[in-house]
Amino acid sequence: MDYALASMTCNNGTLNVFQPNQQSPWNAAKIKHTYRRLAFGASQNEVDEKLTLTPAELIDELVDSAYNLPPTPAPSWGYYSNADFPNYVAENGPNFSYWRNQTIQDLLNDNLRGRLTFFWMNHFVTEHEVYGHAPYAFQYYNTLQTHALGNFKELVRVIGKNPAMLIYLNGFENTNNSPNENYARELLELFTLGEGNGYSQGDIINTARALTGFNHRDALGGAIYFDSSTFDDGQKTIFGQTGNWGYDDVIDILFAQRGTEIGLFICEKLYAYFVSPIIDSLVRTNIIQPLAQTFVSNNFELVPVLKQLFKSEHFYDENARGTIIKSPYDVILGFIKESGLYCDQNYFDSLIYHCILIDQDIYNPPDVAGWQRDETWINTSTVTGRWKLLESYINYLMSNGHGQNLVNLAKELSNDSTDPVFITKVVTDHFMARELYSQIDYDIATNIFKADVPQNYYDNNLWNLDWTSAPHQVSQLLKHLAKIPDFQLK
Repeated sequence: MDYALASMTCNNGTLNVFQPNQQSPWNAAKIKHTYRRLAFGASQNEVDEKLTLTPAELIDELVDSAYNLPPTPAPSWGYYSNADFPNYVAENGPNFSYWRNQTIQDLLNDNLRGRLTFFWMNHFVTEHEVYGHAPYAFQYYNTLQTHALGNFKELVRVIGKNPAMLIYLNGFENTNNSPNENYARELLELFTLGEGNGYSQGDIINTARALTGFNHRDALGGAIYFDSSTFDDGQKTIFGQTGNWGYDDVIDILFAQRGTEIGLFICEKLYAYFVSPIIDSLVRTNIIQPLAQTFVSNNFELVPVLKQLFKSEHFYDENARGTIIKSPYDVILGFIKESGLYCDQNYFDSLIYHCILIDQDIYNPPDVAGWQRDETWINTSTVTGRWKLLESYINYLMSNGHGQNLVNLAKELSNDSTDPVFITKVVTDHFMARELYSQIDYDIATNIFKADVPQNYYDNNLWNLDWTSAPHQVSQLLKHLAKIPDFQLK
């Protein structure tokens, strides 16, 4: 399959609220689509439960619960400086690993809040390899998690004062005597406006001057404070506004003078992440611009934009399904969620290791621009790594006594059928955004599922899912599904 072609859509749906009808009914496939995009998938039981809701009710439930979900509690060391640890050298690395595992657990459990927190981690990028302090990693994550569905202007305001960001983009080094433009440039280019969109080099220079002063901490690894002695208190002109501007003035001027540009830039990024990476002129006119108007008119609150997009005919159009290539974490976390199978933190280290091998190291994006997603996830090396990622998890289940859970999944999906063709079809369709391209694809999968069981056992109805061979059969089918190109799409 050509993944570029797989990402192309003919989605002509509008932003009108989706109303199910005979041609486009409300069904399990649409609920799975919702959870694949807004979370990391859902089990069949969860899907069945949501069939009683209308599409709008489901979106309200997912968005409102995410908005109201309290942040993950801070670890005991969450605000420690280096000196607060009994043995910093010995404890810092394990503490970061612990928090990284906690982040994976949140992605599995928090649905839309987890999905959006991960989105903002790839928007307001930092790299743990640069700042290297476990408490800063927690504080960075906590900031994004707390504001994930809140007010974008406030998120921009607080993230620039975050210690991980101040270290990563050199804000900590930005003083009146030694200005550093790094954060100012990325604030405009990557975080709010987009490259070359509505700002000048002079705006960058003067923004950097206004952001000076966050250069003091009482101890290495401690909180970073504003220091008036390192602040540039001269006149600055930013977006045509002149004054003795400081940090908060920068944010206020930026959103007041360039609100339209911010709205369009952020709504386009949200669209590419949640709907499709293919954005043409019609999408910009009919979808992005109205979303941006909603964003700006609601003072940059995210919830109205998210609800407008997710409730829309456009989001639920048949051509919206199977248009995004899964990230490595989509591959494994989606499979865990949709299988409803056992997973605990004993497996997380292996999960993280395999995701790093296929180019997604959580807390360490490749650079300040983050992962570019979609087609960049797939190459000759990473595609085989994706297969091995799923194979590793299935082998983990089989070797830890959970093979029967694989069989129970097949029983649940097929209503304990004894027909290998039907079992293969329903298991396959459960994990795919769309049905497979041809019957030949299903026939190949069926033959793999049948394994070494003689055909006459199937023909004479002698075989069933209680056979001792069934765990191996289901595991082989699932490993095969991971290698089908369609599995890489959501």
